[in-house]
Amino acid sequence: MSVTEAQLTAWESRTDEELCALVRGGVLGAEEVLVKRYTRLVRKLARPFYLAGGDSDDLIQEGMIGLLHGVREYDASRPASFRTFAEICIRNRLYSAVRAAARDKHSSLNQSVPLEIPFFDSQVPLFDGLAGENPEDLIIGREGAQDTLSDVRKQLSEFEAKILGYYLDGLTIQEMAKAVSRSPKSVDNAVQRVRRKAARQLTSGDLS
Repeated sequence: MSVTEAQLTAWESRTDEELCALVRGGVLGAEEVLVKRYTRLVRKLARPFYLAGGDSDDLIQEGMIGLLHGVREYDASRPASFRTFAEICIRNRLYSAVRAAARDKHSSLNQSVPLEIPFFDSQVPLFDGLAGENPEDLIIGREGAQDTLSDVRKQLSEFEAKILGYYLDGLTIQEMAKAVSRSPKSVDNAVQRVRRKAARQLTSGDLS
């Protein structure tokens, strides 16, 4: 039986944890609502890797796989919210993808490193059996990542710096364009300029 728009609308008012319970119970559509709700978080977590040289579509796909894992495996008896669990799942999947790509010189992700302080630097514990290894092993380019991002920001125009902030926060091109009252093309061009400067910093350490 297909899910109606009315059902989806009704489920949008449910909490994440309630929706996860519905998913585990085999209720159609609850997973769709959660995926829609957390798509921006996937973009936000994947974008530092994209700026560092990864492929946007590949990264989003890997992040969505991590999100779906979180939706299907979340256990409400654990001492953490679904959002916390989902963020760990997404980050684990992204780090795993980059590590795997580093072993494949032809992969579009093989030069990717995060341009932000990793989530694992926080005090939130990993769940048993989720990562399967020490969180420290999941951090790629941890030392100097924040310095790299800081160096990149110094080379940006005021407009580019504003766009970078919105971009790392997971906004779409259209959302950023609306926020800065510019055309989507202008915003996309700014993103590409920021990405080129980030790539130059990573490869040469010089943005002059």
